[in-house]
Amino acid sequence: MSAPSPAQQSGPTKPGFRHELYPYRGDAQFLSGTLDYIHEALEGGEAVVVAVPEDKVSLLRGELADEPAVTFVDTTTPGPNPGRLVGAWVAWMKEHGEGDRPVRGIGETAWREARSVAHLSELRYHEWLLNRAFARSSARSMLCPYDAADEDEEALRYLSRCHPLIRQDGHYVRNEGYLSAPDYPFDVLLAPCDPFQELTYTHGDLAAIRSKVAQCASDAGVTEEQQRKLAVAVTEIATNSIRHGGGSGTLRTWTQEQESAFVCEFRDAGYIPDPMAGRTRPTADQIGGRGLWLAHQLCDLVEIRSSQDKGTVIRLHTDVPRQG
Repeated sequence: MSAPSPAQQSGPTKPGFRHELYPYRGDAQFLSGTLDYIHEALEGGEAVVVAVPEDKVSLLRGELADEPAVTFVDTTTPGPNPGRLVGAWVAWMKEHGEGDRPVRGIGETAWREARSVAHLSELRYHEWLLNRAFARSSARSMLCPYDAADEDEEALRYLSRCHPLIRQDGHYVRNEGYLSAPDYPFDVLLAPCDPFQELTYTHGDLAAIRSKVAQCASDAGVTEEQQRKLAVAVTEIATNSIRHGGGSGTLRTWTQEQESAFVCEFRDAGYIPDPMAGRTRPTADQIGGRGLWLAHQLCDLVEIRSSQDKGTVIRLHTDVPRQG
């Protein structure tokens, strides 16, 4: 199938990042849509970065042979935390968009591998943040294939809210359901599992926080390696909370047995205005901003809710090995 001509395209005409959702059913539709998109890029002299599940890699490689302008990246590199994905995509696009050469991406998220309701919610938030991450970059566009074979209309509707465009029949159209508002409507955080441990902290309490988390994490079955990582993340978040959250806060810890996760929750009166905070790697000369980045790298999931009127809640999730 040939790539659509510019005259066939509908949607935004001004230059800028195009974020397209591509609902498909079955391998044949997956191939037709993604190959159209790739051929369109190659005809325009653009590079393409592909991050899709391994079975889809095999399908595409069989059709593309060894096309040098198309790069397949390892989707397991960022790990399970959706908070690392923006940083991974920024790095991939920068690496493979040589010089001023435009670059496109194809990214299919493993939605059905979501570990929990919270994990699924953060995956959707990542898709929405991509619009901000590439708004002023050399990245030309990104296509997000989504397997709609199970006909879960609610899941598709939630996902479509994160994409300004939808690809249909070889071209893209405006998505009237896109959330163009500056603030993302987060899902409500689940209530802490009972029983939970609680500690109020202020200046000079970092040692007490680390000790509390270490004991609770050990009791929950967190491995020693993960405990060491968690200790660093907890120190970073607690330090930020004390410095920027009014000087005090509340720590809660609990185990979510259904998801096999140990959770540390920090609450304070501070406000994080930048939704991209912690999502991209800090620069060498950057002052501050490393705490959230480290937390995303060290934890299996990070949830952040912050508003001027309610303050900030940060939850650090650490996977616990299942018994038996």
